[in-house]
Amino acid sequence: MSEVEIGRETRETTVRVRLSLSGAPGRISTGVGFLDHMLELWAYHGRLGLSVEARGDLQVDAHHTVEDVGLVLGEALARILGERKGLARYGEATIPMEEALAQVVVDLARRPYFRFEGRFPVERVGTFDLELIPEFLRALAMKGLFTLHARILYGENAHHMAEALFKALAYALRRALVQEGEDVRSTKGVL
Repeated sequence: MSEVEIGRETRETTVRVRLSLSGAPGRISTGVGFLDHMLELWAYHGRLGLSVEARGDLQVDAHHTVEDVGLVLGEALARILGERKGLARYGEATIPMEEALAQVVVDLARRPYFRFEGRFPVERVGTFDLELIPEFLRALAMKGLFTLHARILYGENAHHMAEALFKALAYALRRALVQEGEDVRSTKGVL
């Protein structure tokens, strides 16, 4: 499957995602400006065709919107990957953004797991609550059915730290998605 379009509708959010493993970012509009910025970076550096339209209960806060966008993106990724035949499977990237450094390691083995290490020096960038970044990444990994380890190694500017993290995610996934044949990269014969 080269492209997928899916959605999720709850009493809290409505999310529509179109995703392909190649292409350019399309319209990304979640109502959460900082999340839009991070998704644009992720799509651009990951060479993903990505469009996201979301509406959520932002009068409460951005939590439901951010998490549900992660869930829908994860599900879209899992559908596109299917049986994951021929994929390199593993990917790693350590990316700087000026004084900040972040690392992401992924395994597309259909065994969802998430671990995050790092601390932001502030609680928010603008109005965006930075504790939502691990929530987004957890939702992405769980619904995407892959293992994701994400670390912010250091930094002083929270915006730079988050940007390094999303760029590292893009490059780690790009490396894991490289086609290396036709077999599943596992001694079990299945991922």
